[in-house]
Order: sequence, then C-alpha cells, then structure tokens
Amino acid sequence: MSSTQTTSYRDKVEELSLLFEISQILDQSLDLKQVIHPVLKSVAEQLSMVRGTITLLNRQTGEIIIEAAYGLSESQRERGRYRLGEGITGKVVQSGKPMVIPRISEDPEFLNRTGARKGVRNKDVSFICVPIKLGNETIGAFSVDRPDSATMSLDESVRLLSIISSMIAQAVKIRQTVMEEKRQLQEENTRLQQELRERFRPSNIIGNSKAMQSVFDMVAQVSRSDATVLIRGESGTGKELEAHAIHYNSPRASKPFIKVNCAALPETVIESELFGHERGAFTGAVSTRKGRFELANGGTIFLDEIGDLSATTQVKLLRVLQEREFERVGGNDTIRTNVRVITATNRNLEKLMEQGSFREDLYYRLNVFPIHIPPLRERKSDILLLADHFIEKYSEQNHVLIRRISTPAIDLLMNYHWPGNVRELENCVERAVLLSMDEVIHSHHLPPTLQSAESTNTRLTGTLSEALDNLERELILDSLKSTKGNMAKAARLLGVTERIMGLRVHKHGLDSRQYRA
Repeated sequence: MSSTQTTSYRDKVEELSLLFEISQILDQSLDLKQVIHPVLKSVAEQLSMVRGTITLLNRQTGEIIIEAAYGLSESQRERGRYRLGEGITGKVVQSGKPMVIPRISEDPEFLNRTGARKGVRNKDVSFICVPIKLGNETIGAFSVDRPDSATMSLDESVRLLSIISSMIAQAVKIRQTVMEEKRQLQEENTRLQQELRERFRPSNIIGNSKAMQSVFDMVAQVSRSDATVLIRGESGTGKELEAHAIHYNSPRASKPFIKVNCAALPETVIESELFGHERGAFTGAVSTRKGRFELANGGTIFLDEIGDLSATTQVKLLRVLQEREFERVGGNDTIRTNVRVITATNRNLEKLMEQGSFREDLYYRLNVFPIHIPPLRERKSDILLLADHFIEKYSEQNHVLIRRISTPAIDLLMNYHWPGNVRELENCVERAVLLSMDEVIHSHHLPPTLQSAESTNTRLTGTLSEALDNLERELILDSLKSTKGNMAKAARLLGVTERIMGLRVHKHGLDSRQYRA
C-alpha cells in the first residue's frame, strides 16, 4: 500500500470515528443544548477548527440566531444574528445550499457580525457554511472557521460537515417529536385534571335532601385541609365519589389519587401493594416495585373497606399515619412519604374494636374527620333526581332517547327500600333504558325485585280482571300525559275509538282536563 493510500485510509478511519463519536453524543440527552457544544468540540479537534457555530432559524421572527458556538465569547454569540439572505449564513439558510469562502479577508460578503475575526491572520482562515435541513426545509446552518493549513481539503470538509449537519437535523427532529408528544400529554393531563375537578365538585354530586346537603358542606370544609378522613356508609352509597370530591377540590388536586380496595387484596399481598417490595423479597419478586403509598406521594391515597385489614397490616398502617415513613417488604431503607389518607368502610368499627379485630389506636388515627353517607332509603327526595341523572347518562351511552318515567314506575322507585343504595338504582335504570322501546320507562322495565310485595310494601290481592283493569288504567294515564289531555290523540295512540276512550276514562274515574297544558 502506497503512502497516499495509507493516508487516505487513515483519514477515512478518523472520519468514521468522528461520526460515531457524534452519534453517541447526540444520543446522550434529549436536551439539544446539552449535546451541541460537545459535538462542536469533537468537530474542532478533527478539522482543526478555530471557531464553529450552529445557528437556527426562528420562524416566528424570521431571525437566525446562534444556538451553540465554539471559540466565541458570550458577547460575540449575542451579536451573531442574521436575517434571511443576510451575509453568508443568511444566504445558506435561504437557499439551502452550502457556501465556502476560501479566505474571509478577501470576500466582501463576509460580514464578521460577531466581531471574532479581527486580526492579522484572517487572510489564512477559510469559512465553510452548510445548511441544516429537515426534508426540504432548512432550519439552520452549521459553519466553521478553519485555518488554511488544515490537511483536509475544502471539498472534503464540506462533505463531512454536511453529513454532521444531517445528523444534527435528525436529532432536532426526534427532539421536536418528543417535545410535541410531551406537550400534548401535558395538555391532555391538564384537561383531564380539570374534567375530574368539574366532575367531582360537590355541586355536581346529585342530592338535594337535607342529609346530603350536610355531607356536601362537610366535604367542602375538609377539602381545604390535609386532615385524615373516614367516610362511613352502607355499600353503594357513593363513598368513593365523596373521596374523589375531597381530593379534586383540595390543594393536592394536581397530584396522584391512588385507590386501594383492602377487601379485594389477599393478606399475603396487601403489604406489598401498600408499601412495595425489594427484588428477591419473596418468591416472584423479580424486580423492585413501588407501593401505593410511594406512588401517592404528594397526593391522596384512598383505602376502601379499611375494616377488612389484617392485624399485621393495621400495625404498619398506624406507623405510616404517625411517622409518615415505612420500609418496603424485604428492604431496610426508610422511605418518607407526604400523603393524605382518606379511608372508607361499611362495617361497624366500634363493634370490631370490642371483638379485638380492629385496633383502637388506629381507629382514633383514622377517625379525625368522620363523614357519614346516608342510605338511599333515608333520602327519598333524591331518588328521582338520581334516576333522571342515570337516564341521561345511559341514554347518551346507548344512543337511545328516553323522555320520561311513567307514574307506576315512579311509584315503584319511591316505594322500594334500596338495600343496594345508589349503585342498585343505577343498575336498575341502565336496564330500564335498554329495555324501553317507546321513549318511556314503564314499571315492567324495572327488575322483578322492585315489583314484589316486599319491595312495594303491598299485598297482591284481587282477580285477573282487576289486574287487567289496573294495567288498562296505567296505559290510559300514560296516553293522556303524552297527549296533554287530548282525548282524540290519546285514543289514536292506543288504537281505539274516541267513544271507547271516553267510556274507559269514565270507568276509571279519570279527568283528562288535569293533564292539559
């Protein structure tokens, strides 16, 4: 191999080594400002570069400014600002084509805007400027000052700088994509947080009864504090909904809200779920895992069915409430946490304390601010409000139109004792919405449990003829309501003559005038 071939081979190796080094630098951080200067430094060492700049175009202002520089002072960087078509840099960004000035002292187009090239040796300095392009769009320029004594030819330097500028452009594109996705996620997170705040405002929780108004007042008062809250009430009364309302109306609203159902987790895993575990702490612990208390740091943790916690977990929970610290399962490091605790139960904790299955000291730690949610049977005036709300909700979900609830159906709803509370009412309404074929919820759309003697506090007596008469009366009532007391329209609606309609109305002792607008 000749000396020329040996030199050429060595140059190629050094070039590849430089490109590899630059690719590694660009992969180190998503922050472009952190990696640009190391890239310039590597290029300077390879090309004997005196100075180098990376400029980017601001599309809003039309100004080209120096994003990173090598061999320039801070004041010189500040002076390096160009307009499109202005100077060599402005022309390269405008045209998207590289430009080479063999000697900057001999070229009148070279502006020396930064003022860094004043001196007697300027005649020995070459200036190379290549565009930084994303597709067909020029987003900036990469320029270097190199001494005339540099070994690499100007053409080779342009080729190498063009490759490097392409790598920089791809890095910019990736970062722009990541930043755009991050911005979209932040906007979506902000939107969802606002939606949750609106959804769980006390004023948006259904209930006009005096008992529920008292609950709403307590929620509004405690939301502004960091006090531990114990929500009590039967299953299905909406304890979790109130916990949401407390969190999303508190100063912690932008922080996590973590829910844990203590009854749904077996005793063998509840400790790991709450406090996390270290790798190898037990069989199956293949990696370190954060617990719910750690994930909720800065926010709120909601422990539902707190009365079902085991004695061992109660002791550890008591320590978290007292000391605000814990250790992961299998770990020795103490982890401090800043978490607001909201708990809920449908069990009688006082009776559990008497039986020795619930710790007295834990009870008093949890019972700082108790809130009792009344059962639905004690807030009858809220039943129709809730029913209307669920009708609207499930009508929209299932793309059906429900205009009203029939009078017999209302009677069934109001007379039922609702052992499953609001959750049972919601399920009944969802079923009725799906069964309705005439935009009205009738009594036969409701579950059989609501139509039994026990649920309505009535006793089924009478003959088949009487039952048919009752059904006929219900249908006539519905038709008169639908037509606002218009007998002719009601008759057509039921498919009978006006004479028969009049006889039936008289038979059942109805007055059509009371339904007129």
